Amino acid sequence: MKRPISLCTLFLAIFAFCTGLLLHFGAQACAGELQKQLTNESAIEQIAKRGSIRVGLDVFVPWAMKDKKGELIGFEVDVAKKLAEDAGIKLELVPTEWSGIIPALIAGKFDVIIGGMTVTAERNLKINFTNAYYFTGQGLLANRKMAADMTITDFNKPEVTLAARMGSTAAVTAKKVFPKATLRLFDTEPAAVQEVRNGRVHGMVAGQPLPVQQAAGSPEILIAYPEQLMQEPIAMGLRKGDIDTLNFLNNWIAQVQASGWLEEHYQYWFESTEWQGLVQ
Repeated sequence: MKRPISLCTLFLAIFAFCTGLLLHFGAQACAGELQKQLTNESAIEQIAKRGSIRVGLDVFVPWAMKDKKGELIGFEVDVAKKLAEDAGIKLELVPTEWSGIIPALIAGKFDVIIGGMTVTAERNLKINFTNAYYFTGQGLLANRKMAADMTITDFNKPEVTLAARMGSTAAVTAKKVFPKATLRLFDTEPAAVQEVRNGRVHGMVAGQPLPVQQAAGSPEILIAYPEQLMQEPIAMGLRKGDIDTLNFLNNWIAQVQASGWLEEHYQYWFESTEWQGLVQ
């Protein structure tokens, strides 16, 4: 014989059911508010509201450089312009010294880094990266007179001095490939190139095509070694926790890769010298 349910038991059951509903819908409401907050704080949302994208980059050939009119041109400038054009927004370029470009991004001085930045684990601890949109290699540029009869392995000696840009993966490569050589770091690549030209260092490690193009422009002074020291993925950098902006940029990269636009512009800036008349 079944015992009748007491009013107290029934009340507790109804209370538990109602509490469960409140917790369920309360959790949904909190999740909805959190999602709304994350969306509002994302860079892409701010870009859409502002109607412009702020791009951080450093000035170095041929990624970004000033032409005869003082305007910024280069591969990464083209990439940033194409991104803004496709999104229907304005572009604001924010030239920033390489050594401080990641702190500047984190501080919100611009929305994204589009500046030939190599993906590394150390950098990835501080910022997020998009999918790679192209790959570059590190090469060696040397003073022809100082490097006479030297093979690339001869540069790994204590009496050899090499240059690289401060904070770059070229500096990391130089230390790894030529650990016995003395390494001098410079704020800009042009400053390092000038040291090579003047014979104050034997050579410099830099991302291609700088070594090849510098040597082609001054073959009587400079020589570029054919060996590729390292191949590296190049990606855009953005602040951590911003899934919406990461999704937007990755989708755009996939589109321009599929269309052939990136390959076409890469060939122009990295494999030809047609553009050099714009800066000389």
